[in-house]
Amino acid sequence: MHNAAGQASELLKSLSNPHRLMILCQLLEGERSVGELAAFLDLRSSTVSQHLALLRREGLVAARREAQTIYYGIVSPPARRILITLFEFFCVPDALCGGEAAPTNEQ
Repeated sequence: MHNAAGQASELLKSLSNPHRLMILCQLLEGERSVGELAAFLDLRSSTVSQHLALLRREGLVAARREAQTIYYGIVSPPARRILITLFEFFCVPDALCGGEAAPTNEQ
């Protein structure tokens, strides 16, 4: 039980940063490049890359290269489920997730 609590705590810590949460919210819709995420968040690409590096280390996202562009996507089923729940409770038009329809639990 202690191990599970530690894992849950680490996951929640990764989600606790507003920029990382918005990055993951965008990734619920599908893969995105650093440039796409940076434009959406109005952040520098280097800042987004640092957040993505942490999310990769924590096993929440993975990268896929296509030519010179690297795309990121969510690979953690627990993170996906938590994000969908957060999306359903908190995302309204023009708010945290850009007013998109709630994503499905599939993928």
